[in-house]
Amino acid sequence: MGKNYIDIEDDQGRALRYRKHVNGRGLIAHGAKVHPKAVIEAGAYVEPGARVGAGARVIRGAWVEPDAVIGENAYIDAHAHIGQGAAVGDGAHIGVRTEVGAGALIARDARIGDD
Repeated sequence: MGKNYIDIEDDQGRALRYRKHVNGRGLIAHGAKVHPKAVIEAGAYVEPGARVGAGARVIRGAWVEPDAVIGENAYIDAHAHIGQGAAVGDGAHIGVRTEVGAGALIARDARIGDD
């Protein structure tokens, strides 16, 4: 049976451990909280301290930085980047390759287009 985690070195040389999420096999850092009914696709990353709500989808290549919050049923499209401490409201849609800056607040049901 293969291991269900991977260790990745960060920019400061520290090893961070990521586990594969049961829905989608994306990588979830130790210390992140992802609802079991969320989908984190393979190739997506959720960093320490981040939270992802029920029904949310984080698509391949997307990156959720530390302490960011993704609301219930939110959709983070391919290669989008959610900055540290940002909050994406319930039901919001973040488009392909879109950058959400650190500390930004995205309203419930907002639609942010593709880059």
